[in-house]
Amino acid sequence: MPEPLSPQQLRSVERTLSLGTWTITAGAVLFSVLTVTPLVERVSPPGWEWTAPILPLVVDAAVVIVVRLDAVLARLGGNGGPWPAVLRWMTGLMTLLLNTADSALRGDMVGTAVHAVAPLLLIVTAEATRAYREALARTLGEIERSRAAAAAERERQRQQVRERERESRERTQREAREHAERTERERADREAAERREEREHAAQMRREEWAREDQRRQEREHAERELWERKERAQATRAVREQARPAFVNSTNDAVNGHESREDNAEIPAPEKLAEDDARAFIRDHMNGGISVRQLADATGWSVGWVATRLQEFRGSDRVPS
Repeated sequence: MPEPLSPQQLRSVERTLSLGTWTITAGAVLFSVLTVTPLVERVSPPGWEWTAPILPLVVDAAVVIVVRLDAVLARLGGNGGPWPAVLRWMTGLMTLLLNTADSALRGDMVGTAVHAVAPLLLIVTAEATRAYREALARTLGEIERSRAAAAAERERQRQQVRERERESRERTQREAREHAERTERERADREAAERREEREHAAQMRREEWAREDQRRQEREHAERELWERKERAQATRAVREQARPAFVNSTNDAVNGHESREDNAEIPAPEKLAEDDARAFIRDHMNGGISVRQLADATGWSVGWVATRLQEFRGSDRVPS
């Protein structure tokens, strides 16, 4: 498939066509003037022979007008209607008749044919030139329209590219904003969680401190209560021993007095442990005196279980009949 000509090449062809057309027209006009003038001189009245060149010039001027206007209309893509065609054919036929009349009147067929070449060439050139110009104008128009359409398409594509780039920039900016907002929210949530954890940790530490304080307070109260109970037991022991054995009471008083001179949280030393027979006698003598098992155990130095067993034995033996 041949490559289409560019607009510059088509305009070069049009210039060549114009140059050839005007060359043919000029030659035909000149030949017509030289051929028709002698004929008109022979048929002009005496004294008016000088007007002979006017007729061929007028006819040829009409031919020039037709060729020029046809070129302009073809370039503009217009149509002058039927009258330009009438003028074109009328001037062509007049030129043909005037050029061949002299030879035809003399019966010279060869001369008639020779003189018919230039007018016929002028007529056919005018018609062909008009057709060429219209074809070139259509082709140029199609090329211009194609170029305009291609330019419009390129502009549309550039617009689409700009639109896509704008949408891409907006999307990138929107994603950046969303990312920044999401990062800010995550940072705020993280800081809030850290503050909440710090508050919970501080509250946990306070609760643990309160628990330790409460534990220490309970331990102090328990120690104080045990100390008080020991003091009470020691006092009860002193009272019991004072009744039973003055020597034991004195030793116990010395131990208790030594304990009271110490700090409150120091342990009271255990009283001296009595011999088993003495302890049995002491328990038997005082088991009905309202003294508790703990007091008896403290007074004798024996364990609570041992004292309780002895009490059961003594009370059992008291219930046996004599």
